[in-house]
Amino acid sequence: MRRQRKHICITAIITIAEKSEVLDRMNQSKEMANITIAALEDKKATDIKIIDIEHISTLADFFLIASGSNRSQVQAMADNAEECLSRKGYEPKNIEGYQNANWILMDYGDVVIHLFDEENRLFYDLERIWRDGKVVDREELNS
Repeated sequence: MRRQRKHICITAIITIAEKSEVLDRMNQSKEMANITIAALEDKKATDIKIIDIEHISTLADFFLIASGSNRSQVQAMADNAEECLSRKGYEPKNIEGYQNANWILMDYGDVVIHLFDEENRLFYDLERIWRDGKVVDREELNS
């Protein structure tokens, strides 16, 4: 009986530690998303969307999707997001498409940032492809 209680207590401690780790990771993802949104807004990004994909994919917790009107603006959005995230200690795993800047993908692990020019955003329509994810607004992100 005593051995069984000890096992239950150890299991409970492990479960609490796992839950704490998941919460820390989710808070970190939310912080990264908030930093990115502010950086994109600073560069006048349009139609910023936050898609919570945590429950439908192991790729990431959030996709952030935003548009710029031209190549220079899209690159400026990417530069500012990378700089702001770097200041907080977040480094990208990979960045693709910077030179062409019609679709820049910035992979930060739990947060993936998609920056488009307007034409390519309509063409690729990630919001439709990831419609099973939950579109959240900034207030929900911070709750």
